[in-house]
Amino acid sequence: MIQIPLPEIFEKIKEKTGLTEQEINAKISQKLKQLSGLISKEGAAHIVANELGVKLFERVSGKLQVKNILTGMRDVETVGKVLYVNEPREFQKEDRSGRIGSFVLGDETGTIRVVCWGNQCEKLHGLAQNTIVKIKGGYVRENNSQKEVHLNDRSLLMINPKGETVGEVVAPARQPASRKSIQALQETDSNVEVLGTIVQAFEPKYYEVCPTCGKRAKLVGSSFVCDQHNTIMPNYSYVLNVFLDDGTDNIRVVFFRDQVDRLLSKSREQLLAMREKPEQFEQLKTDLLGNIIKVTGRVTKNQMFDRIELIASNVDPNPDPEQELGKLDAL
Repeated sequence: MIQIPLPEIFEKIKEKTGLTEQEINAKISQKLKQLSGLISKEGAAHIVANELGVKLFERVSGKLQVKNILTGMRDVETVGKVLYVNEPREFQKEDRSGRIGSFVLGDETGTIRVVCWGNQCEKLHGLAQNTIVKIKGGYVRENNSQKEVHLNDRSLLMINPKGETVGEVVAPARQPASRKSIQALQETDSNVEVLGTIVQAFEPKYYEVCPTCGKRAKLVGSSFVCDQHNTIMPNYSYVLNVFLDDGTDNIRVVFFRDQVDRLLSKSREQLLAMREKPEQFEQLKTDLLGNIIKVTGRVTKNQMFDRIELIASNVDPNPDPEQELGKLDAL
């Protein structure tokens, strides 16, 4: 269902009918009473608008400005400038795994986050600030009360499309990660930064992925199969876990491929070579212990062990001591 914010419903009713906000509120309250409270205020506003002959949104097709993109829309087409890019990361859940990345898109009317899944992540490497992109076939979801355009393998992301221009975009301030002690972390934290010492490290775990879309492959009989690309010759990816301690508590931190590379300062080829020779990781593991690192990420609940964990989205293996001490004093 396409969702339109309540303030926008009020504005459209006022514009089309000339009613005051007080009069509109009275009609909505009457409708809520009539339906015995079995409907939300937004739902009652939709009914009132319909009874007054006000179309809240027309059938949409073609290119939309960002301000006109609404939650629930499908097959969205829009054009804008890239404001900043969040590099792809791998995720792994009980029922699925794959790659996800995102960027923020803006035009003269607003900004919106664009989430890329699977193969679409590969195109993020070709994006830079102020790159003009055109999206076709996106679908809109709500996340933490914010609209997002999502792109799957059927969507199109075109970089610097011919004939497309975008005016001045006012970029929103990017929210910095909030520094917390490990003891203060909560399951709902989605953009936090912690500083701590590695007190335990585990060998990387390798798993098969589809070479085309990056999703985790399944072993069926003697062959590996991708849900989308059928029987494949898999590539390999990896995940690494460490325990981080900051004096207030400790937490397991999960690093996926790109962050493992950054943490260990090793190339992908070097880490994949260790799959056949795990003994080569022993010295790396020893070298990690006692290192102070800074990790940005989101907190998740490990249901199996009934504990929270930190999924790393970025890691600084060599944080500046003076700068970090200042942040610690502020906690």
